[in-house]
This record gives sequence, structure tokens and C-alpha cells, in this order.
Amino acid sequence: MTAGPSAGAATTGRVAVALVLGAIVSVQAGAAFAKSLFGRVDPTTMVWLRLASSAVVLLLIARPRLTGRSRRDWLAVLAYAASLVAMNWAIYQSFARIPLGLAVTIEFLGPLGVAAAMSRGWRDAALALLAGAGVVLLGFSPTDVDWVGVVYALLAGVGWAGYILVSPWLGRTWRGLDGLGVASTVGALVLAVPAVLADTPALVQPSVLAAGAAVGLLSSVIPYSLELQALRTLPPRVFSILMALEPAVAAAAAYLLLHEKLSIVDLLAMACVITASVGVTRAATRRSD
Repeated sequence: MTAGPSAGAATTGRVAVALVLGAIVSVQAGAAFAKSLFGRVDPTTMVWLRLASSAVVLLLIARPRLTGRSRRDWLAVLAYAASLVAMNWAIYQSFARIPLGLAVTIEFLGPLGVAAAMSRGWRDAALALLAGAGVVLLGFSPTDVDWVGVVYALLAGVGWAGYILVSPWLGRTWRGLDGLGVASTVGALVLAVPAVLADTPALVQPSVLAAGAAVGLLSSVIPYSLELQALRTLPPRVFSILMALEPAVAAAAAYLLLHEKLSIVDLLAMACVITASVGVTRAATRRSD
């Protein structure tokens, strides 16, 4: 007796979900690993190592065509690179100051804001207020909250929102991994001088360079490849809802790898943001179906 088409589709769906979950775990494990190195490497230098190593791998894989490109193609790459640098630099500055789970939770307000802006109705407004309440709750946290770290996380959220809005433009003008590889290279070039000035000694240590390459693989190359594969069969609405797990996975990775503990208030704040994100995403995708 053989399985029918529906069983095959269900299996494919489960594999796609597993790929997305693997991508989320990889990103947050990479973030926790990067943070564990901040005692040896400046965060700006670590961001540069991540971008540079992922750029090298992506360029080798994609081998993008650079000649004959239009002005619009290069504007798309520059806009994408700007959002990529802003998002990664700001969130690493935040990681250096506040717990990983809280930083990712606050950063998640960026994509949540994009989803809410595209939504309508009182439910969406209520969910946006719920997310805001989650951030306000951080002010009542018994743990010490560095508000400079919070501001950096908010800036990272703005960068993430820009990343979401620019990505379709890049996808229309560059095929496959070409745009990501070129944009990562541009970002690495932009950050090269600040990275050297921030921590020159770290850049001559082979162990640091190897660690930076590992962060690039964990946080950029592996998750992007897994997500690209998953999106071939996974509906965008399911993908978006799964991405709302990022803050929870970040908190778990920080607890397991960095021994960062969050208070009940912190966890409640995360729950507010995650719930709001799932609600807004489901509402938006229902309207687009």
C-alpha cells in the first residue's frame, strides 16, 4: 500500500517547517556564539568578520555577474547592504549590553511594525498595543536593563524593517544568491575601516578569524540557504508565523550557551511581542489569500 499525494505533501510540509526551524536555531546559536566572544572581540569587528566571511562563501557559490548591470540593480544592492549593515551592527551593539532574548524581542518590533502597517482593523491596533505593552513591561523588570542597549535593539528593528521592504526589490533585480553575496561584500567594505579601528589586534589572531567565519556560516550562509529551500514549498503565511519564534529561540540559546536568565517579567514581555506578531501575521495573510 502506497501513500497518497496528500501524505507526500504533508511530508514535504514537515520537511519545510524543519528547515525553517533549523534556520532559526542556526541564527540564534550564531548570535549567542558571537556574544560569547565579545570579551575578546569588539562587536563592530565581529559584525565585519560575519559579513566578510559570509560574503566570501556566497560569492564562491553564486559567482554573480557584475557587468552590464543597470543603475536600478546597483541601487537595490546598496539599499539592501545599508539595511543589512544597520541591522547587524545595531543588534550586536545591543547584544553587548542586554540579554540576547530581550534584544531580539525588541528588534522584532521592526518586522511587526511592517506587518501592522499593512494591516487594518481594531484587532491589528489591539495587537500593536500588546506588543507596545511588552516593551513597556521591560521598564518594570527586576533585572538591570541598559536602555542604550534597548535603543540599539530598536535601531536594529528599523534596519530589519528596511531589510524586509528592500528584499523583494533585490530579488527582482538579482537572481538567486547573487544579490545577497554582492550586498554582503558591499557591507563588509563599508565596515572594514571601523572594524580595524575598533579592534586591530583581534584581526591578526587566527582563532578570532576562525570564530568569525563560524559566526558567518551560522548566522548568514546556513540559515539563508535553509530558508530559500523551505520557501519553495512552504506557504509564506506559515513561514512568517514560524519566524515569530525567533525571540523565544534566542532566549533559549542564550540560556544554554551563555547562561543568561530572564525574569518572569522579561518572559511576559517576550510573550506579548510573540503573540502580537503571530496575530498580526495571521490577520495579514488571511486578507492576502
